[in-house]
Amino acid sequence: MSAKDYQKDYYKTLGVPKTATAAEIKKSYRELARKYHPDANKGSTDAEERFKEITEAYNVLSDEKQRKEYDEARSMFGGFRVPTGARTGQGGTFDLGDLFGASDGLGDVLGGIFRGRSGTTSSRARRGADVETETTLSFGDAIDGATVSLRLTGEGPCPVCGGTGAKSGTVPKVCPDCHGTGQQSRNLGGFGLSEPCKTCRGRGLVVEDPCSACSGSGRAMSSRTIQARIPAGVADGQRIRIPGKGAPGEHGGKAGDLYVRVHVTPNDVFGRSGENLTVTVPVTITELALGAEIKVPTHRGPAVTVRIPAGTPNGKVFRVPGRGVRRKDGTLGSLLATVEVTVPHDLNKKAKSALEDLRIATEGPDPREDLLRRARQSD
Repeated sequence: MSAKDYQKDYYKTLGVPKTATAAEIKKSYRELARKYHPDANKGSTDAEERFKEITEAYNVLSDEKQRKEYDEARSMFGGFRVPTGARTGQGGTFDLGDLFGASDGLGDVLGGIFRGRSGTTSSRARRGADVETETTLSFGDAIDGATVSLRLTGEGPCPVCGGTGAKSGTVPKVCPDCHGTGQQSRNLGGFGLSEPCKTCRGRGLVVEDPCSACSGSGRAMSSRTIQARIPAGVADGQRIRIPGKGAPGEHGGKAGDLYVRVHVTPNDVFGRSGENLTVTVPVTITELALGAEIKVPTHRGPAVTVRIPAGTPNGKVFRVPGRGVRRKDGTLGSLLATVEVTVPHDLNKKAKSALEDLRIATEGPDPREDLLRRARQSD
């Protein structure tokens, strides 16, 4: 084989410079794989060959060690070999689910193409995709916790064929060309390339009589309803992870996780500040001036008595421990009660006379004089 054959420009194949980062290489491969994948270009031999080329390039450039050896080999015109079953990353397995995303349809198409070292079949266990959904809780249920029903719709094993892709009463057969590995090796002289089997398209299995429901894909859309426990103290916009309630795994793999975004409806009486609940309590001017004991409502509990000292200013906040939001350690935050003076709109003669007497009795220096003085000094 000539030096030109050994010197395939993988950087040019992926459309990236030699100095490209791993992220840039991955991004370029992702775009090209989508564009030239055989399933997206039915009957196009040109697209199929192009897909092989970019796959070969990515297998080498995405692995730091292989990329280094390749760069050195290019300068020496030969001597580099891609190991059979070459992969990207640790553990000997490249999963395109990581590249395209668990919820990406093309990720499902490509996810089984590449597998690990020689002898590993494409039917290995695969973890199910993570799923996201939303729910809305009342203010009280968010504070106390609640069990909600969630209806989830997503792709999973076809219920008709059980995920095999084969018609009822039949089973897929081991691919006669790759013997179930999903890979075929091609000798390129100084290079040895492992690529997806053309016969089974990397699945390792061949379906001769496909399931009519899923057309042999083994996947179908389905709906299910689950009961999920939302913990006490959840805040508006918070994301809750529920392990094992996502999409079912494949070939015995574990199910993915469910992530629930929680929305909380406002409450007419109570608000929230972190681990504390807040409430505004109306009071009279005389209660603040002379002192009083007032009733303050609590969340889903009896009212508590709060003592207001004489001379309390308007807007004063009183803390009631143990009447707030439940923390992770099981303890409770506080209820913060803010006193706010209510001014009567209609006064009878007796009330007006009493207030006039109060004004005369408490008449003294202008309470705004100090404020005005400080304002003048600040100019």
